[in-house]
Amino acid sequence: MTRTADGAAIRADGLAAGYGGEPVLRDVSFTANRGQSVCVLGPNGGGKTTLFRVLIGELRAAAGRVEVAGRPAYVAQTERTRLDFPVTALDVALMGALARGRWWLPAGRTERAAAHAALERMGLDAVAGTRFGELSGGQRQRALLARALVQDAEVLLLDEPLAGVDPVSAALIGEVFGELRSEGRALLVSSHDVESARGFDLVLCLHGRQVCFGPPAAVLDRATLQATYGREMIVLEDGGPARAVTVQHHEHGGH
Repeated sequence: MTRTADGAAIRADGLAAGYGGEPVLRDVSFTANRGQSVCVLGPNGGGKTTLFRVLIGELRAAAGRVEVAGRPAYVAQTERTRLDFPVTALDVALMGALARGRWWLPAGRTERAAAHAALERMGLDAVAGTRFGELSGGQRQRALLARALVQDAEVLLLDEPLAGVDPVSAALIGEVFGELRSEGRALLVSSHDVESARGFDLVLCLHGRQVCFGPPAAVLDRATLQATYGREMIVLEDGGPARAVTVQHHEHGGH
């Protein structure tokens, strides 16, 4: 993986990736600039997680090239996090400081101040001392986002950050997303929610390959969504523009 030298935050060119056999994701080419948000749509197993693993450097590309500005901050789905681990919300936020190096040193005043500021930004400073597993689902997601904020990364990769969160958390997360974009950070957000994708700058559709990439108005049409989701998609007609709903199976594999 190489680093960008121009205004692009993320660039993929002919990317293919897999796990030793045939690539599970291929023909991916897109660019996201600083200050832009990209919604990554696709079915389970369509390649969203594989793309993220390449972008964070956990998986090598089988073909093509990827460029990322700096070290990205990655927020996994909350359902993949351990709830019995004895850490508080503050501890989780402080983990973001480990990405800067010197992980063997205890957190100093600067790191703790940054963690508290991130928790406050996510509306969690009042529960900083609460165990992570005792937080609500929305609060846990916000704590993981606070950890990403402490990393102070130019690129944030978020794996279904709004899945299953309460309306208050969803609204607060959406507000922070807007602030991050205004700060010049790039957001790559995977989702199953086709309608929410209309609020992003760009949409990347994946189904083992890149189906389409571009502004929501140009991408979110019936043909593209059917090519992306196939049988997982239901199109609702209500007299206005067609709306698409996906059927989620909650089977989160390695793709």
